Amino acid sequence: MNLLSVDPLYNHGVTGIVLLIVLIKVLVGFAAIMGAVTLMIWFERKAISDMQSRIGPQRWGPFGILQTLADGIKLFFKEDLVPAEADRFVFKLAPYLTLVPALITFSIVPIGGTLNIGGHKVMLQIANPPMGILIMLAMSGISVYGVMLAGWASGSKYPLLSSVRASAQMISYEAALGMTIVTVILVTGSLSTHDIVMSQAHGIWHWNLIRLGFIPFGVFLIAITAELGRPPFDVVEAESELVGGYATEYSSLRFALFYLAEFMNTITMSAIIVTLFFGGPAGWIPPVAHLKWVFPILWFLVKTTGFAFCYIWFRAALPRFRYDQVMDLGWKRLIPLSLGWMLVVAGFLIEPAWGLVMAALVLLASVFLGRAFQIGYGREIGPDSVLAPIGRRPLPGAVLRQMTDEGEA
Repeated sequence: MNLLSVDPLYNHGVTGIVLLIVLIKVLVGFAAIMGAVTLMIWFERKAISDMQSRIGPQRWGPFGILQTLADGIKLFFKEDLVPAEADRFVFKLAPYLTLVPALITFSIVPIGGTLNIGGHKVMLQIANPPMGILIMLAMSGISVYGVMLAGWASGSKYPLLSSVRASAQMISYEAALGMTIVTVILVTGSLSTHDIVMSQAHGIWHWNLIRLGFIPFGVFLIAITAELGRPPFDVVEAESELVGGYATEYSSLRFALFYLAEFMNTITMSAIIVTLFFGGPAGWIPPVAHLKWVFPILWFLVKTTGFAFCYIWFRAALPRFRYDQVMDLGWKRLIPLSLGWMLVVAGFLIEPAWGLVMAALVLLASVFLGRAFQIGYGREIGPDSVLAPIGRRPLPGAVLRQMTDEGEA
């Protein structure tokens, strides 16, 4: 594999000018994602305050837009505490294991078309590795380590419990997420994010959202929301625990890194959704030579901002799931659905007859699987169950009141 097949910037070899352009792309991409995170934090606080009839940030800057900067400066000058029982090296390393994967994932997202700079054809994408989607999956796996190690290294029980909940949730939804991505790769025939975008560049009817039948997009949206720990899947902080989840023992800059990673991941995964299912920067471009490079960027920003607002809407409108509901949705619903849909799509790609056969087999398997779940649920709440169902009282309310009254007497 040569560099030319990855990026046309290397048409004339790796020269000093090429290295300078690559460095500028990295710096611009880093500045763009950091600026986007700052705006995303302000946008979320302001939008939710409007939905809840509050004012929200208003003191620092016009419309409170500098409030995020003020909060960052405050956290920077706070005392950096390390618990006495903590593993100091791992405790300090964990925030970076959540932040760096978000930065690397953003680097593979195409945010526009191409530019001609000094005779060099430059893609508006920091990097275009031929296995870009695999890099995204690898980075999402590394972020699990950051969450788990943060709770374990704190030397405290509540962060450890929270990190176990969060890591189990992230791993559970990784399977459905991966099979959905495989479905996209089957249609596209490439692991490169640039190739995935180019395969959708011929009009809205070629977007993976439509040609895959909406189901993979729905599964991906739910799975990535759960993996990010965004509402309604934010079970890292339980209602009965007056703590801050796996980041309870963190303060100052390291706490800010966790906070930064959460919003950076939200923006990055919004961009990934746009790349995989909505054509990336594809859209209508006016027949004006000097505007052809601007409109793809605008389309990308509009689509990504729309999904960022969806995450804000979820936080403001949806109640938090119970943990058993979160795990049931991942293992009993999304994984079978994503696997079945992937098999159907693969069958139709081979031949329509194979697609119909696979659809019939998947439908038959769903009937048996649904029946198995129904029997299991009946055993959980039936007379032979050992434990009381979650969320229900083990005894009727009248019996509990009678026992309480007798105890007081």
